[in-house]
Amino acid sequence: MAEVRIAPQHRSVEILASKLRRRSIVGSRATALETLLVLRQVISKARFSNINQLVEIIRSVGRRLVEAQPKEHSVGNTVRKVLHHIREEYQTATRGTSTTTQTSFSISKFVLQGQPKRQATVPKTEIRGTLRENDSDDPDSFARGLKPVLMEAIQDVLDELETVYDNVAKNAKDHIHPDEIILTLGMSRTVETFLKTAAHGRNYTVIVAETAPSYSGREMAKSLSLAGISTFLVPDSSIYGLMSRVNKVILGAHVILANGGMFAITGSLVAATAARAHSTPVVVCAGQFKLTPLWNLYHEYGAHDFGNPSDVLGFEEADLVDKVDVVNPYYDYVHPDLIDAFITNDGDHPPSSIYRHVFNRLLKETYDDEDNEL
Repeated sequence: MAEVRIAPQHRSVEILASKLRRRSIVGSRATALETLLVLRQVISKARFSNINQLVEIIRSVGRRLVEAQPKEHSVGNTVRKVLHHIREEYQTATRGTSTTTQTSFSISKFVLQGQPKRQATVPKTEIRGTLRENDSDDPDSFARGLKPVLMEAIQDVLDELETVYDNVAKNAKDHIHPDEIILTLGMSRTVETFLKTAAHGRNYTVIVAETAPSYSGREMAKSLSLAGISTFLVPDSSIYGLMSRVNKVILGAHVILANGGMFAITGSLVAATAARAHSTPVVVCAGQFKLTPLWNLYHEYGAHDFGNPSDVLGFEEADLVDKVDVVNPYYDYVHPDLIDAFITNDGDHPPSSIYRHVFNRLLKETYDDEDNEL
């Protein structure tokens, strides 16, 4: 059996792992983009003579990055998507080009290949010749044949990530109507783009909870106000009192789990629970790259990720600091029963039993089961 020649750890991998560990890079989209760029560099420099060697190289890089920051789920999702591409391109090459796969259109192809109109005008690179694994005469022939199509597939995923905000927001006017009152909290670029897109040609009001102790809602309120949207900044404590006047709650997500629940910025659970009490619909805007095959591994209400406790109770309060344990959770876990719809770059999905069937199918088409655990 040929020896697996796994390339030594690339410096770019160690640099990204260090950034993830020190939280120099935060946010699902930013970490996904950086992960994808590193994987592209790793594949371009890797030496392999069969598919198993390439998969093991990518999995080892993925494990290194996930271990550096396990709470950024988009890192693992990106690695899983690249592995799915590798197997897909390998199967296409070994089975020959199929007219069915060329002409068929599915949700997964829409997500993986970016925007269909642009992709339709650019012919896809085909593998020239026959891929031969473990070729003793030319050990690098397998890598030379497979790398060009892998580079193109990775570029498709990059295109998706770079346009995800606009693709999520393209149907915003179907969800926000004139004179509605929308409540949101924190600073989410996806929600920000969604709200600004809906404001073209119609007037509505946005209530932004300031989201203590980070107070990121202040940045959101300022951005929306500068865009000409009627915006009110309110303290988190007034969410329940204002909910009876709210028509819709729009939230961002850090990660969407396999059961249809999600991790979102602290305060999302309060808003979703108050909305349920007033029968107010809760809509979540998120790119599909945030969908993960993993489940809630922590507890029912929050993620095991905490901010600086001094943001909640400073050390100047010496008398209280010695008497209490201060916890500053960064994320809430929001149960799927509290969410009415997910809006992604793939379309709208209600988290009902119908959605769960669709969601499971999307997971099967986007990731491979063997990659659930890297």
